[in-house]
Amino acid sequence: CRMQERGKADVDNEILLKLYGLYQKELYLYLYSLCGDGHLAEDLLHETFLKALLALPDGHTNMRAWLYMVARNLFYNQQKKRSKEILSKEQNVVPEDCEKGDLLENILAEESRRMLYRALQNLDLKKREIIQMQYFGGMSQKEIAAVLHITPENVRVLAYRAKKELKKYLESYEMENV
Repeated sequence: CRMQERGKADVDNEILLKLYGLYQKELYLYLYSLCGDGHLAEDLLHETFLKALLALPDGHTNMRAWLYMVARNLFYNQQKKRSKEILSKEQNVVPEDCEKGDLLENILAEESRRMLYRALQNLDLKKREIIQMQYFGGMSQKEIAAVLHITPENVRVLAYRAKKELKKYLESYEMENV
């Protein structure tokens, strides 16, 4: 009996390691986009995989969607506990030995990322999550629908509206700063 338990634990560890290798980067980016804090995103990521180890569903057909759901739930549970929004964002430091061209490119790229981040923050929560899962997580509309408990058609409509809002925000930002 102990031998069977040990064999099952080895299989579970192997599955967990495979899942971690496949999804850790995209789940980290998803969690980071939710909280804006690299350390918190990393903590939540590790907690997600710990939960996966403890409650790995047998025969679950879409592990990726399940992991996103676990990560999302952990984030919101953490937010409820803290009962305050996390607004701090890590600052990027440009190395001194960068050439001027590289420095300018880095500054422009960082400003573009900040603009996109601000634009995403202006979306309502459900639209923001859909965009993040779709573009940063590479999830299908069906997978997103399963995580958010809505229909794939609703995901499609909300994604369309979110993209229109992002475009409008970015265009108005550009007009203000010309």
